[in-house]
Amino acid sequence: MFNSQSSRLAQPTTLPDFDRPFGLPAFNSIGEAISSYDGDDAIYVLYPKRIEAAADLFLKRFPGKVLYAVKANPHPAVLKILWASGIRGFDVASIREIDLVKSVCPDAEMFLMHPVKSRRTIRHAYAAGIRHFAFDCAAELGKILVETDDAEDLHLHLRLALPKGGSASMPLDGKYGANYNDSVELLRSARSVAAKLGVCFHVGSQCMDPADYIKALSYVHGLLETADIRIDSVDVGGGFPVAYPGLTPPPMQDYFARIEKGLKIFGFGDLEIIGEPGRALCGEGGSTLARVELRKGKDLYLNEGSYGSLFDAAQCAWKYPVKLHRDGQASDTSTGYRFFGPTCDSLDAMAGPFDLPSDVHEGDWIEICHLGAYGQALATDFNGFQSDTTVAILG
Repeated sequence: MFNSQSSRLAQPTTLPDFDRPFGLPAFNSIGEAISSYDGDDAIYVLYPKRIEAAADLFLKRFPGKVLYAVKANPHPAVLKILWASGIRGFDVASIREIDLVKSVCPDAEMFLMHPVKSRRTIRHAYAAGIRHFAFDCAAELGKILVETDDAEDLHLHLRLALPKGGSASMPLDGKYGANYNDSVELLRSARSVAAKLGVCFHVGSQCMDPADYIKALSYVHGLLETADIRIDSVDVGGGFPVAYPGLTPPPMQDYFARIEKGLKIFGFGDLEIIGEPGRALCGEGGSTLARVELRKGKDLYLNEGSYGSLFDAAQCAWKYPVKLHRDGQASDTSTGYRFFGPTCDSLDAMAGPFDLPSDVHEGDWIEICHLGAYGQALATDFNGFQSDTTVAILG
């Protein structure tokens, strides 16, 4: 906990009230946050200015409507930051996400772009004012029509399965999406029942080549020519990347330029264009502060691990940027460390190596950066290890 009588986060006395944004304890630096903390768990960090800057880039440069993919980080503070930054659309997948967005941003426009939904979710979404629904098969389309009582104001989005290939670190093919032949028939079927009809796709998470979007738009163009169907929108999905060690993508502007070029080449310029960034809006705007509980040679045992916010560091072997935080000086030489989390499970291990000063010791704090997306959202309470502490760093 942060020092306070109520065992809650103590607000730093050096900050005026208007500098405590989005309902979070706010500090000028990581050092301030650590020195104010007397708890035993990891600390999740949000950097509002970084999230605001990412949102501003998309709103100014992406050639269409920007939806935030809530799954990337559903923390209410993240939603508030994005709303304050001008994001007005949110991609939701469940009843809880719908209710969360409605409670935090009541005037937001929500899109239920999950291709497979429970009937209760569809009914709940329609009652909540959602009119955008994705589907990828005839059965799902039928569920949407039945559970909305054949509503005449639906904007339906057919989720396409893209041809295999591409540069994504996490390909999404195989689970969702209609194949070419099924898509032709589904477009023809949906056209007669949809007030508006669109297609959507996903090039894969952490896409490393902007040209993948042009390839996807080319596929859409050919499909529409075969189906001979008029559509109203194209949703290019997410996949917009964040820079991690060993995964350095081109500048984000290159992605926007390729998408804009593809829209022009294939004649989609007069359609509504939609994008669903998640990682790209909040990934670099969050980190985790983990305390070293023990050192064994080049192994560091932390109070946070793969059952917390470090899932991708373990399962995908991603080497997140790391920083050491301590009051005194650190060694000028570095060592590549392996991390172990606090649970009793042997899978709670992050191979790295993570480069840190050679004299890391018990009690040091390590900041694992670029965890604003998926890291914090995937954290569990397995084995009784969890963090309910999130702070904002204003610097």
